[in-house]
Amino acid sequence: MQQATSQDFIALEKQYGAFNYKPVPVVLAKGQGVYVYDVEGKEYIDCLSAYSAVNQGHCHPRLVKTMQEQAAQLTLTSRAFYNNQLGPFSEYMCQLFGFDRMLPMNSGVEACETAVKLARKWAYLTKGIEQDKARVLFATGNFWGRSIAAISSSSDPDSYSDFGPFVPGFDVIPYNDLQALEEKLKFDEQICAFMVEPIQGEAGVIVPSEGYMAKAKALCEKYNVLLIADEVQTGIGRTGKLLACDWDGIKPDILVLGKALSGGMMPVSAVLTSDEVMLNIKPGQHGSTFGGSPLACAVAMEALRVIVDEKLAENAESMGQLFRELLATLPSHRVKAVRGKGLLNAIDVAPYANEKTAWDVCLKLKEKGLLAKQTHNHTIRFAPPLVITKSQVEQAFERINAAFDEMEAELN
Repeated sequence: MQQATSQDFIALEKQYGAFNYKPVPVVLAKGQGVYVYDVEGKEYIDCLSAYSAVNQGHCHPRLVKTMQEQAAQLTLTSRAFYNNQLGPFSEYMCQLFGFDRMLPMNSGVEACETAVKLARKWAYLTKGIEQDKARVLFATGNFWGRSIAAISSSSDPDSYSDFGPFVPGFDVIPYNDLQALEEKLKFDEQICAFMVEPIQGEAGVIVPSEGYMAKAKALCEKYNVLLIADEVQTGIGRTGKLLACDWDGIKPDILVLGKALSGGMMPVSAVLTSDEVMLNIKPGQHGSTFGGSPLACAVAMEALRVIVDEKLAENAESMGQLFRELLATLPSHRVKAVRGKGLLNAIDVAPYANEKTAWDVCLKLKEKGLLAKQTHNHTIRFAPPLVITKSQVEQAFERINAAFDEMEAELN
């Protein structure tokens, strides 16, 4: 029987799937560490890490082993019963991140919605806001998923157009604008929370001014508002510390984690907060069939231990600095901006590429054996697994440079 090709698999998706994504045309069949391989066996350096979900590297042997062992014992109980993994996982998470309590979910958007629900509950039962009047602040350029609630706070027309009506009680202020934040907090006593990414990923790896999160936290404390840190993408070592909030030395009132919490093995997310906030939720008021499953808990605990044991946050910091230094050597007629923190980085493709957008650059990168993805018209994110080595960073840069060389030759 003839082996199926990449085009065969792409054709199947186009025939039977929805067109809600525009993938780079590569069909992946295998992954190990920083490398992935297509069905024809071609090797690529993965510089997306499934949008920072595979921080520990593809198919990390410790995670594969843990998943196999737990899957052979018990995978799912629902929360109708206790299991022997959730308690230890909750303890590990709370001790590692310094919170009182954890609520497990599956996806990042579920965890973010959980954080909003917790904030609203706290608003009515603790802060004393009038019922159904609580408001939550977000920043322009935010991205926390594509549920109805998530797109109700979005400033991206592609996310929200033709999907209304939207969830009420959400306000949006400019990102990295402390004056705008204080103006809202000062004059609207119904605001209960400000949910913000320490670095905006989908917006194009937008790094705020130094101290932004610390000053936002101080303002929230001044006006008795909860600071919700959406660290679904920036957390778990990605920016060079365990949490991006650690760069400002602050602990948010509510912390949201996902993606790399399972090392890319399965959907796992979590919300961590204080007794004061978490204990407002009573039995039957929130939950998830799969959230807190023994399989998810076992894998997530091991995924976090890998980050700690292998010092992957520290590696992200040193390799990220090297990566940005190399990217900064690209001539200005190719790249007009390089930014990032740790191994969450981006470039803005220079105006010469108006004929060739960031999407076209990504296609050329794929030809050269490197996978990355554009966000918006002229921005490309580079977020390789945190296990990447110095020689692999240099190899990745060589492929990026070669892609620009060939594109420039074609334009001339």
